[in-house]
Amino acid sequence: MHPVREQSAIEILQQILEANRESAVVVDRNRRILAANRAADSAFWRQGGSMRGRLLSEAIRDLPLHEAFGRALDLGLPADVKMEFIGGGRRNYDIHVAPMKLEGSNCAIGVFYDVTQVERLEMIRQEFLSNISHELRTPLTSIMAFVETLEDGAIDDPENNRRFLATIRRNAERMHEMISDILELSFIESGKISIDTKSVRLKNLVDEVFTSLSTKAAAREVKLSNQIPAEARALADPVRLEQILTNLIDNAIKFNRTGGTVSVMSVESGPKTTIKVSDTGEGILPDHLPRVFERFYRADRGRTREVGGTGLGLAIVKHLVRLHGGDVSVDSTPGEGSVFTIELPNG
Repeated sequence: MHPVREQSAIEILQQILEANRESAVVVDRNRRILAANRAADSAFWRQGGSMRGRLLSEAIRDLPLHEAFGRALDLGLPADVKMEFIGGGRRNYDIHVAPMKLEGSNCAIGVFYDVTQVERLEMIRQEFLSNISHELRTPLTSIMAFVETLEDGAIDDPENNRRFLATIRRNAERMHEMISDILELSFIESGKISIDTKSVRLKNLVDEVFTSLSTKAAAREVKLSNQIPAEARALADPVRLEQILTNLIDNAIKFNRTGGTVSVMSVESGPKTTIKVSDTGEGILPDHLPRVFERFYRADRGRTREVGGTGLGLAIVKHLVRLHGGDVSVDSTPGEGSVFTIELPNG
């Protein structure tokens, strides 16, 4: 029987570190790395392999971090620091550094908590709340102003009181629409919705959407053109696909020029069906194109408020299309119009 080799303290420590999903590094009094788990090697060491035996400064060049390790090694005191590390990508870490003894020698261990995603979500949350406050404040201010005007005597003015009430109703409807879209988007993003896909005849569905939006199109003298072949199909949830097309066609009407055209066409290519919704409006400037599917993003806020809209429609479209395993994009030429393209599984 072969004698069992007793593991060293460093080997035992290495096994413990590997059980930790967070990056962890142990350094000796000379700031040389005694142990590091695979998470740390992957995050901070771009040379490949392990960074054991290397100086900490070879792997991570961050002054507050080195000061924290120095505090733990020289004074025996723990420290907490934040660090932004730019390697394969920008990552943010909350780091706890603490002194420790290893085989009688002073060492220090640092545990790196990756908070990149948490901070990104917090930034999105704050931006979302800021946008909601801003978007709701505008119609609410208008409602309050006209209510005060009516209370101050305008309610007895037969020439204006109904006009004021109509403005109040219009702004209340806008707030209701916005809250409905916020709830819808939150529901979609939560991942709690499911889709029931089936083979959908596209031409018929677009005709239904055109019928529901015909009054809006007529008011703006916009022509609706369904150029989809009769046999074209896509694999989709018909209710959700109607919602997608309604949002895109409604936008194409709103942001079109008077007397313009909204065209819908489709092409089948292999396993995909491509649907294009085009308009003859003012178009979107190149700087704005990458952001049009963001929540509350508007290339022209004044224009959007004039024609109506919550700024959430395209964000809803993006999430619903991706829920189908598809993709959505936009191309635009300022002064000529825009084309929104949806790719869905072929039905």
